[in-house]
Amino acid sequence: MVHVLSSRTLLRPTDPERSRAFYGERLGLPVYREFGTGPERGTVYFLGGGFLEVSGRASEPPSPAVSLWMQVEDVTAAYEELRAKGVEITRPPVKEPWGLIEMWLADPDGTRIVLVEVPGDHPLRYRAGI
Repeated sequence: MVHVLSSRTLLRPTDPERSRAFYGERLGLPVYREFGTGPERGTVYFLGGGFLEVSGRASEPPSPAVSLWMQVEDVTAAYEELRAKGVEITRPPVKEPWGLIEMWLADPDGTRIVLVEVPGDHPLRYRAGI
């Protein structure tokens, strides 16, 4: 068995400065660490139980198959806050048939971001036998 101590998702944006402004300023993700120098330096953001690293540069945007799933406490409050900051929301909060409340947006390269609220009565809130 592999014992994972930490994890992070790596993004190679087409415009690193634009992506850092999006994740750091518009989404307000706190910075865990930065490394390197210059426009392609790396920035690692706290992302709940993991990290998001934005570093380097890609000539093409990421595959549309790549998505980021971020659980938030209150997706409606996040919706209002992000709209006020001018973040384009591709789908406002909707309660899904499986009981989660999801809102969709995209980063500057089109990477889909799903903000999710787990309602208090949802089975994900409970762990059997605990």
